[in-house]
Amino acid sequence: MGKQSIIRNTLLVMFGCSSYLSASSQGTQAYDPEKTYAAPTEEAVKANLSHWQDLKFGLFMHWGTYSQWGIVESWSLSPEDYPFTKRTGPYAANWFQYKQAYENLQTTFNPTHFNPDKWADAAKAAGMRYVVFTTKHHDGFCMFDTKYTDYKITSAKTPFSSNPRSNISLEIFNAFRKKDFMAGAYFSKPDWHSEDYWWSYFPPKDRHQSYDKKVYPERWQRFCDFTYNQIEELMTNYGKLDLLWLDGSWAGMDMKPIVTMARKHQPGLIVVDRHGAAAYVNYLTPEQKIPDHYIPVPWETCMTLGRSWSYIVKENYKPSRQLIQMLVDIVAKNGNLLLNIGPGPDGDWHAEAYQRLADIGKWMKTNSESIYGTKPVAPYRQDKWAFTKSEKALYLSYLPAEKENTLPAAISVPLKEVNQKAVVTLLGVKKQLTWKQTGDSITISIPEAAQEQLAGEAVWVFKMN
Repeated sequence: MGKQSIIRNTLLVMFGCSSYLSASSQGTQAYDPEKTYAAPTEEAVKANLSHWQDLKFGLFMHWGTYSQWGIVESWSLSPEDYPFTKRTGPYAANWFQYKQAYENLQTTFNPTHFNPDKWADAAKAAGMRYVVFTTKHHDGFCMFDTKYTDYKITSAKTPFSSNPRSNISLEIFNAFRKKDFMAGAYFSKPDWHSEDYWWSYFPPKDRHQSYDKKVYPERWQRFCDFTYNQIEELMTNYGKLDLLWLDGSWAGMDMKPIVTMARKHQPGLIVVDRHGAAAYVNYLTPEQKIPDHYIPVPWETCMTLGRSWSYIVKENYKPSRQLIQMLVDIVAKNGNLLLNIGPGPDGDWHAEAYQRLADIGKWMKTNSESIYGTKPVAPYRQDKWAFTKSEKALYLSYLPAEKENTLPAAISVPLKEVNQKAVVTLLGVKKQLTWKQTGDSITISIPEAAQEQLAGEAVWVFKMN
């Protein structure tokens, strides 16, 4: 990787990227379907993927023992010299002591305020329609009841194991499925707690396994079997799962048996082996960025609500206006938005996270028909305009500038060849609007009452049918 790439990656992760290579290793190439994307061939997978695309908006959650220290998820364990792997605290000077103290967080992890039904209610009200939860991140701590390691939420070593809702992944999936969410399991293929990945005989030098696979094939095979077995647990013991969201492609392993097994237990399962072989990447996953153009294949921006994927004590959440505009922008380019919130060590979110979701939900109540089940339509995104369509209507979404709080008396939309008999309305206002064709644009007149009624909206949506 060249110097410019290193600088670019470093800047990305300073703002909380969970996998620092994700956005840059995809780069432009990952948005080029001719080079990277292979559409699934199984009918059940295609149907599930099409349904997922119609949902548009999902919730991501990174959660683990690291929330107790309010630090980046897992990455402080990696012996690499990047800003996002920086260790802090009394054990920072010695990696071995730090790792021991980090893994000892298991013995104090007790999120007694955990209430996934509260999260599901808030997400549903915000207009979210699917959830992806980190069942295991790179540190190897399992937020599910696996039988293949004791480094887990349900271990007797973990205080929360005595809680009747200790199998956190199951509880989250159940709570969200009750609200008709599609459910997805994030799973890290690397496991920095496993002796068959970071073998203590050879201390790790970076995120990769600490030994040569070719020299120690039996150890590597044990790790591959361990990974397979844990994924099979998730596919068999956690109800219906729609998504398997795999991270850590640098832990190269044969994905065919894993995916075959997973889909045997979960027919139609969408698999996203990020940056892996195209056959197992059912949709693209740009991280912490929004592509600047329409992409004709399924994709999803995963983005943090604040600065970090994991919980930090003083979070700086994105403004509600920005979040709504991000959603509109992404949908107009044929994507979905997976918005991440990091729960705290007590088992709840910051109050501001709930407020952001409530603000988004308020906008969605009026304008969701321009989001759900729509398709992008040319010119997709032009200037401040975003274009989507349903079977019956065309939606013209206006994304105002930061200090632009009121619609003008007349507004020009870059559209040509419009049906002259089309009816134009403004979502949230019942009255039909007058409009006229002016060259390659249409000009819509907006009554003063409508301007006042919708003042301060993050996005104004005009409907044409």
